[in-house]
Amino acid sequence: MLPATFKLCAAISYQHLRNVTGLRRQAAVAISQELSKLSCRSAGPSTWISQVRRRSSLLSSRLEEKPFSEMEMSYIKQGEEALQKSLSILGDQEGWKTETVADNGDKVLSKVLPDVGKVFRLEVVVDQPLDAVYNELVDNMEQMGDWNPSVKEVKILQKIGKDTLITHETAAAVPGNIIGPRDFVSVRCSRRRGSTCVLAGMSTTHGAMPEQQGFIRAENGPTCMVLRPLAGSPSQTKLTWLLSIDLKGWLPKTIINQVLSQTQVDFAKHLRQRMVQAAGC
Repeated sequence: MLPATFKLCAAISYQHLRNVTGLRRQAAVAISQELSKLSCRSAGPSTWISQVRRRSSLLSSRLEEKPFSEMEMSYIKQGEEALQKSLSILGDQEGWKTETVADNGDKVLSKVLPDVGKVFRLEVVVDQPLDAVYNELVDNMEQMGDWNPSVKEVKILQKIGKDTLITHETAAAVPGNIIGPRDFVSVRCSRRRGSTCVLAGMSTTHGAMPEQQGFIRAENGPTCMVLRPLAGSPSQTKLTWLLSIDLKGWLPKTIINQVLSQTQVDFAKHLRQRMVQAAGC
């Protein structure tokens, strides 16, 4: 039976049969059954049988997952692209200029990139552990409008797997109405690598959210937030926010730059207030 089983597995290696979900599942089950028989015949399963069984179980579980559509894969790739571009920008330490430094040490830097334009970089320390900050920014994303004065509403339009989201964000009015109503449709990608979390995003389109009357559809990205425990103080979190936005419309660059850098400073202030409130609950 075992030779026949491996012939079945070999068959699904051909492209035209690989997409036949039932055949792939049948192969995975057959392998598992044959390995069980082999282990029963000996005093104990050999190392390679144990390893293959574990991989077979993993294969079976993956086959039960819903496959991604072509459109979903496109969104996943966009999220990955935003993540890689953002990390590449943050990784280049040259050319950054200081925009503002607050009394508490919060710092906003800026840099002009040929293919992106002007980007802003916020560097702050939050007196809360990483998991708490991550939970607020990712798991409670749709509540951001409750505490961030720059955001009116965040709505999740679609979830794709565990790490990719499509969102619609409505910006709050700027005091003095110097910038009219803006909204964004974004693909967001989250990754956790050891003790570092990266939340990246960029503008996209989505059928459920065409351009809205009364709003200018602005664009963002690549943008990301990087969270990591503060060195020597794991109860605190170092947060770096790369911001890249094209607000569209006829706006002087001096006004845009002032608004965006202040937006980052205000974000840090209100995030701290939110975290204190959450910790007290």
